[in-house]
Amino acid sequence: MNLLDNLKERILIGDGATGTLLYSYGIDRCFEELNLTHPDGIFHIHEEYLKAGAEVIQTNTYGANYIKLNRYGLEERVKEINSEAVKIARRAAKKDAFVIGTIGGIHGARFHSELSEEIKRSFREQLYCLLFENVDGLLLETYYDLDELITVLKIARQVTNIPIITNVSMHEPGVLENGILLSEAIKRLEDLGADVVGVNCRLGPYHVLKALETVPIPEKAFLSAYPNSSLPEFRNGKLLYKSEPEYFKKFAAHFRDEGVRLMGGCCGTTPDHIRSMKEGIQGLKPIKKKKVKEQARIEIAETKKLDELTLFEKVKTKRSIIVELDTPKDLDTRRFFEGAKALKEVGIDGLTVADNSLASPRICNKTMASLVKRDIGLSSLVHVTCRDRNLIGLQSHLMGLHTLGIRDILAITGDPTKIGDFPGATSVFDVTSFDLIKLIKQCNEGVSFSGKSLKQKTNFHVATAFNPNVHNIKKSTERLEKKIQFGADYVLTQPIFSREKIIETREATKHIKAPIYIGIMPLVSSKNAEFLHNEVPGIKLTDETRKRIAIAKSPEQELRTGLDIAKELIDTAIEYFNGIYLITPFIRYELSVELAKYIQQRTKELDAKKQSQFVLS
Repeated sequence: MNLLDNLKERILIGDGATGTLLYSYGIDRCFEELNLTHPDGIFHIHEEYLKAGAEVIQTNTYGANYIKLNRYGLEERVKEINSEAVKIARRAAKKDAFVIGTIGGIHGARFHSELSEEIKRSFREQLYCLLFENVDGLLLETYYDLDELITVLKIARQVTNIPIITNVSMHEPGVLENGILLSEAIKRLEDLGADVVGVNCRLGPYHVLKALETVPIPEKAFLSAYPNSSLPEFRNGKLLYKSEPEYFKKFAAHFRDEGVRLMGGCCGTTPDHIRSMKEGIQGLKPIKKKKVKEQARIEIAETKKLDELTLFEKVKTKRSIIVELDTPKDLDTRRFFEGAKALKEVGIDGLTVADNSLASPRICNKTMASLVKRDIGLSSLVHVTCRDRNLIGLQSHLMGLHTLGIRDILAITGDPTKIGDFPGATSVFDVTSFDLIKLIKQCNEGVSFSGKSLKQKTNFHVATAFNPNVHNIKKSTERLEKKIQFGADYVLTQPIFSREKIIETREATKHIKAPIYIGIMPLVSSKNAEFLHNEVPGIKLTDETRKRIAIAKSPEQELRTGLDIAKELIDTAIEYFNGIYLITPFIRYELSVELAKYIQQRTKELDAKKQSQFVLS
């Protein structure tokens, strides 16, 4: 009988972790390479699990794909590594156990906005290698991203009829990272052709059982469970799992009561855990009916709308001016608050405060934005980068911003640490700016990054950055379109230094409905102009602009020329765009005050001209 015929009649025991055993032996290299260099060691691990009672064993191929092997310089050995893995498992299993080819999720627990063609190609390559060796089935395991799992399941189902096991991984019991319930995810996988559907990794037996209590027995597929042995403990530089094997004996019977037909172990499990599982189901037959616990859906409250309009709401309908004012690099905050107050008095719509721009530490922008709102009454657009915070920090940061009443966020990647004050610091980049936009919008649905309810919806409006200072603006515009698809509400450009570039930006983006703020930065000197042009990524000045400021005869003339250039750019920008984004150099807020007044005056003149033309017509 094949794997599925066996599952119709009885409960099968799978194996446990391979990586855990290798890790415990002190091996800290690519585990999959051991199929080639130490095949007897991998054979011995299979053999130990078979002796413990495993009837279904996995090939040592979890990360044996082009992308993951590339980290070790082994990307050209995908076929060899996968082929040998199957042969080793076959030699161990003989005819006494089923051999299933394991393909792990490439995204893992990180968030990604989309499944790239590279990932699809990498999956197909590994899939064909395993199918060529005639595995008894496929195991797609440790997929936190349901969309990734669905994509690879579809690919696999199109080319093979062998049994496919799909195991999702949860951050929270009973719910996936995008907020979808486990029961719904399993039903979708079953409908797409998965033969066995279930969970693995991240959670131990207790929470896996709790999650499975909410899952009905599938109509066509079978349920699987491969829990971790426990939550890991970090001790002396190593991850350790403390669960006793006897604990698994009790839970094996409980898993059977929830309809599980295939059970094994994931991280932290050993042959002893599998032996205990085998003992736990001794004499038990599979069940066909169960009482499903209804999973309580937590009510998510709408966030009370603030009295004031957000920047996004303002720029949609009228001229809007925002000003970037960098928070201090030291603890002297006087000039920053002076500037914020002066800009408030001149009538700008909001500050925009960077998140440690150029990878240099400054006073926390969330703190300064909160104080400006409380003490001066001016709202802020707070930048959030992917560089400095991991997913935990980003989630916490966003909840804090919401709690403080900050509603406008600029989601950006952030400058790499190597260009800043601490070039040896770590750049986190758990997510891209695309992912961050998507996750912020997920919070707007009341769902945390892990899929857990926030019990309240955030109501952020998300801005995104756009760099028109490139040779091929079409390509840059396509990137912007993608950001808008992922949820960006409005746009801020890099500073532009030519009228032609503003007009080109208009032509390139006129089909985009999201409002755009055009970046204008006054130059303060010829040195400033040369530095920006030659050393700051994403900024380019025209030769004419550099020449005009270079021929000024004094610092005062240089500054005046810089302001004149900015005003000329503003004249063009307000013809085509509602939003003007003034970038203040060196906290010289008086320059932005002057330009804000100029924008307001020019706006009045243009409005009056339009009104006059309307009356005459």
